[in-house]
Amino acid sequence: MSTVPEVGKPIFPRGRARSRAGAGLSGRETMLLLIPALLPIVILSVLPLVRGIYLGFTDAQAGFEITTNFIGLDNFRTLLEDDLFVNSFKIGLIWSVAVTAIGFCFALGLALLLSQDLRGRWLARSLALVPWAMPAVVVGIMWKLFFQPQAGILNEILRRGHLPGDTTDWLSSFTWALPAVILVGVWAGMPQTTVALLAGLQSIQDELHEAAAVDGATAWQRFRTITLPQLRPVIIAITTLDFIWNFNSFGLVYVLTEGGPAGQTQLPMLFAYSQAFEYGQFGYASALGSAMVIVIACVLVFYLWGRLKETK
Repeated sequence: MSTVPEVGKPIFPRGRARSRAGAGLSGRETMLLLIPALLPIVILSVLPLVRGIYLGFTDAQAGFEITTNFIGLDNFRTLLEDDLFVNSFKIGLIWSVAVTAIGFCFALGLALLLSQDLRGRWLARSLALVPWAMPAVVVGIMWKLFFQPQAGILNEILRRGHLPGDTTDWLSSFTWALPAVILVGVWAGMPQTTVALLAGLQSIQDELHEAAAVDGATAWQRFRTITLPQLRPVIIAITTLDFIWNFNSFGLVYVLTEGGPAGQTQLPMLFAYSQAFEYGQFGYASALGSAMVIVIACVLVFYLWGRLKETK
């Protein structure tokens, strides 16, 4: 007897077909599966953020059995009149813009170099990622030893070269502390920018450069008319993220200078830290944190607005 199914007759019974069609997860089941992943985010990120925003409207202080009162916008009025906060905010903007801009320029040059077919390129790409793999505390200690005034490598090089500045305490100088910290920030943050730009360069079709070269375009003209426009989405995204990361910097600068000398390198995060854990003003420190969240949110809105304009 033939076992070939009749034409137009389903191979599987209706019940089995229906069970297979209904094998997909329902919305409720999907949410149940997402709970283990969402729960740590809610507990470790969302709830502390909400709690911190609430504390910004109170007079919370460190200590046991201290009553916390709701004071509205008093903390925010105080920080607008606080010269130390305004100064730290200015330093934070200078730090963030300088590290982001200088780091981007160096990262773009390094990405262009690593995109070429050079001998030992794999080794150079691996070495370029070394700063990214190092913790911020380790980077800070390493560079602190580099800038050490009595036995640091920098002053030793200056001394052997008979150059001025061989006795300068770079991280305690009112003139050189911020530039030195910016230099370290550029070195530490450049690898991730390089990786992003290198990925963008490799996505550009070689045919575009070859056609432009045939038409007589120089290397600079090809870079200006082909490379940069093609890299624009990557540039906007990575510089926005770099600015946010740099504005939130804490560990690197804390290890290097702890905000000194006399607040010359005191970023907003360092100022908020000192208010909370040195002076015990948790409510005021939370208001400072909320102010920084607002700044970051404005940067993100500007970035998303630009992305929406590009997609239209």
